[in-house]
Amino acid sequence: MSRLGTITRRTLLVGAVAVAGGAAFGVYQIRKPVANPLRPEQGASLNPYVIIDQQGISIIVPRAEMGQGVHTTLAALVAEELDAEWEQVRVLHGPPAAAYYNAALAHSALPVPDYAMKDWQRRVTEGIGTATKLLGLQVTGGSTSTVDGFTRMRMAGASAREALKAVGAERLGMDVAALRTEAGRVIAPDGTEIDYRDLAEAAATRAVPQVALRNPDDWKLLGRSLPRSDMRAKVTGQAQFSTDIVLEGMKFATVRICPYLGGGMAGFDAAPALMVPGVEHVLDLGDGVAVIATNTWAAMQGAEAVVIDWTLSPLPPTTEAMFDQIARAFEARPNSTMRDQGKPDDVAATIEAEYRVPFLAHSTMEPMGATAVLQDGHLTLWVGNQAPREHAKVAAEAAGISVENVTLHTQFLGGGFGRRVETDVTRQAARLAALLPETPLRLTWSREEDMRHDFYRPAAIARMRGAVADGRAVLFDARIAAPSVTRAAIGRMIGREMGGPDKGHVEGAFDQPYEIANYRVAGHLADLDVPIGFWRAVGNSFNGFFHESFIDELANAAGRDPLQFRLDHVSVESTVAAGVLKTVRDMSGWGAPVPEGVGRGVAMTWSFGTPTAVVIDLERENGRIRIARAYMACDPGLVLDPAIVRSQMESGLIYGLSAALMGEITFTEGRADQGNFPEYDALRMFNAPHIEVAIVQDNPHMGGVGEPGTPPAMPALANALYALTGKRVRELPLMKHADFLL
Repeated sequence: MSRLGTITRRTLLVGAVAVAGGAAFGVYQIRKPVANPLRPEQGASLNPYVIIDQQGISIIVPRAEMGQGVHTTLAALVAEELDAEWEQVRVLHGPPAAAYYNAALAHSALPVPDYAMKDWQRRVTEGIGTATKLLGLQVTGGSTSTVDGFTRMRMAGASAREALKAVGAERLGMDVAALRTEAGRVIAPDGTEIDYRDLAEAAATRAVPQVALRNPDDWKLLGRSLPRSDMRAKVTGQAQFSTDIVLEGMKFATVRICPYLGGGMAGFDAAPALMVPGVEHVLDLGDGVAVIATNTWAAMQGAEAVVIDWTLSPLPPTTEAMFDQIARAFEARPNSTMRDQGKPDDVAATIEAEYRVPFLAHSTMEPMGATAVLQDGHLTLWVGNQAPREHAKVAAEAAGISVENVTLHTQFLGGGFGRRVETDVTRQAARLAALLPETPLRLTWSREEDMRHDFYRPAAIARMRGAVADGRAVLFDARIAAPSVTRAAIGRMIGREMGGPDKGHVEGAFDQPYEIANYRVAGHLADLDVPIGFWRAVGNSFNGFFHESFIDELANAAGRDPLQFRLDHVSVESTVAAGVLKTVRDMSGWGAPVPEGVGRGVAMTWSFGTPTAVVIDLERENGRIRIARAYMACDPGLVLDPAIVRSQMESGLIYGLSAALMGEITFTEGRADQGNFPEYDALRMFNAPHIEVAIVQDNPHMGGVGEPGTPPAMPALANALYALTGKRVRELPLMKHADFLL
């Protein structure tokens, strides 16, 4: 993240927001040198995206950079219309502000499959998205960042450009239509140039008429792979994460919270910790302790030394008992039947199967952490997070101050995957800062604390019924039971539980583009109080496995080729989804004879607006199974940066394969058995497949790319295992059922 130096009196913000097809324009001023909250000079409600001062052009991006490249793509949207060269632009993360609301979060609000959504329904979701401005949901998630910013941020750049041209026209005494812009300059027909920096102050005070956005045929930045805006800082080590902050007089903290989920602390003995060199304080947090020291290692050693009397968890004592409780949800009426076609009860099932998937941790590369200081009643925080306004609100509550007295700097995130929507580490840092005012504190969790206090992807069970006739599926009947992520996560955020049908619970199952006459998907919500939250691809992550594994079983029962079987059922419903299947078929050479000792599997899921198909090749190697090759085809519609799309698809694939192969969180007496990577590993370079990605652009609507690569990876791997061994595995992780190269 680039950082501004001293802001001079001439520092101005050029802001723009689409309003009923036009634009509003006003003046903002930065209060402090880094990306702090903005304060309007004229009282207008605006979305600030561009800073022009004597140092040059800075673009404020309202979404968190957690490795997905969002700072590059969103900044390029503004720079394209502003006519700024990419090398001229500095990128800053936006501060907590309602103006940075994410309207695209509402695009999935209707209980309608994305692939089948009509234009009027999309207009309704856009209207709902506009209404979310009232909630001010400044959230990075749901693969929505580019979809949300596509028009708004281009409008910001275009409005700023036209304002600068208008001032330039006045100074040159000519019609604005005679001027052009290039590389941060207004240029007259005779070659006279005026730098944007010399026009910005006057430009920021004037109203701007409605502006037209440029035709994609004229784009210079968008549509091609740009150097990542965060690349240089990360390569050189200058990038700052939550625990990179250095402040004068800083102390270092860690926590040790009750590992028995839902349990507490009956008492503790701090004496052994206080004997560790460097440990200065052991603070009572109620459900655990915080240790303050002169360095992080001393704090962690001290935390291990504290003798604590934990109280037990109210959860079922074993993982199997938890699954039994999830299974009891099938005994109640379903919470939803989002898809109910034909007469499933009148068709005799010829195949019945039960699938299970485990709890999963996020296991981000960067453990949870934050830096905080409370000085003169004002709390300043540096924390990697996916929801700045929510984190600022929680920090204020924890410190006992008003949110107006909180300044929150969103740092780079070493992975998010939904985990950093949660506010627990921010709450802890703010509370510690309030307990030790005037003392800067850097809080760092251990990996064990991180893994044992996650908000997990829930375990889930699916009970499937199916039938085939004349080479086609005639029945697909799924019942899915799991705790509700939506109710848990949103409930924590808004302070109350959501009611009604839970669409997220069955996404990835009810909304797939298959033509099957008798098609039903019912969702059953389990009452199990394990802390759960958004995990990459959310409900699609387990429903994709259920759906595409069972489709494979139906294809096998029909005696059909699995990929052609899918095409026959998908082509009628969606030519876009059929397109990715055809593409992955061609790029993988599907249909050609497979060498002995090779198993090939396929899966396709439509999630977050993007259909994605995956083919996996497994090979036997010295008696073990290697994931040799992976082929992916996706269609997110208009692609703004091909390299970022490709890297996100590869990332989603590796994340999904890792989960399918070895991901599992189990519990004993309510305590997670896994605490670090030796017990909860991921694919490494030596056992990762060779990956090829094809990007199709036939989708008429822009979809996301951060999550759609994860859901099809899991069933494609399981289906390849079936092709190789003849063994149908209906439970993850697969390493429990076959000898993979690990």
